[in-house]
Amino acid sequence: MTVPLDKLKWMYEMMAKSRYYEDQMAEVYLEGKTPVFNIGAGTVPGEMHLSTGQEPAAVICAHLTKNDTVTSPHRPHHHAIAKGVDLNRMTAEIFGKETGLSKGKGGHMHIFDPDVKFSCSGIVGAGIPQAAGAALAAKMNGKDWVAVAFLGEGAANSGAFHETLNMAALWKLPLILVVEDNAYGISVPKKASTSIESNDLRAPAYGIEGAYVKDNDPIEMYKVSEAAVKRARNGEGPTIIEIETFRYLGHFQGDPELYREKGEVPALRERDPILRVRKLLTDEYGVAESEVEEIESKIRAEVDEAYNFARESEFPKPEHALADMFN
Repeated sequence: MTVPLDKLKWMYEMMAKSRYYEDQMAEVYLEGKTPVFNIGAGTVPGEMHLSTGQEPAAVICAHLTKNDTVTSPHRPHHHAIAKGVDLNRMTAEIFGKETGLSKGKGGHMHIFDPDVKFSCSGIVGAGIPQAAGAALAAKMNGKDWVAVAFLGEGAANSGAFHETLNMAALWKLPLILVVEDNAYGISVPKKASTSIESNDLRAPAYGIEGAYVKDNDPIEMYKVSEAAVKRARNGEGPTIIEIETFRYLGHFQGDPELYREKGEVPALRERDPILRVRKLLTDEYGVAESEVEEIESKIRAEVDEAYNFARESEFPKPEHALADMFN
């Protein structure tokens, strides 16, 4: 039993909550977009990128505190939930409502919650230097805080990735880059875009640590990220963690996914990480089925409340369109 029981329960709750949240979002997003798909119509207009299947990447948040910074890309919900972003206000933000984290002006790709030091961006790779800035600030202020930047494997080919790592390694910043390899950069297979097998192999070029997590394994992710966070807090510099993860859905909702084989996703779902953790809780840790069902009931209640809160909230007034904006 390499993971403490309380942490394993947290992992299950976090991943199951993210999955249920996104299953609901997948349905809500299609409201008003059928029978003809119109990206600008419906309850939630605009693009929607869901992280269903990628929940284990966010397990690193088990080792973080409220003072640690997390930046996320355009597929952010599992990270936000694991970091403790206010679920009601996040959902209202996605719905474009006044009660949202940014008064409905940021939407799903620009979730920002300073209370737990979380942000995300729709620009590929943008969160990497921002996380490094947070790590630099922590070091300059003598704090043992760390910064984690989540990114897709496609973003690891960007200048922001390499330029940031060069400085972070030189200055031994408490920075951890978590690369989520879901096999596709939009629709481009990793093998067609990346010259190496996994991005943790790039770590020695910067004189830092690298680790690879196979098969979307939440337990291995827990262990690997625990070591990375400890190194960062001890002043030992950055780490690259790449996790082989699964994207069950398209790059965006409405993606026809013509680039994938028909049997690919069903085969991935047979190795679902949430079901693996659930089985671990009951079979190896001896947690009663009734206790697991209580966790699941709590999750559903919290998520349902968030969606009800968002639906019942008011839209911003038209005259407030230019308020809180940079001119």
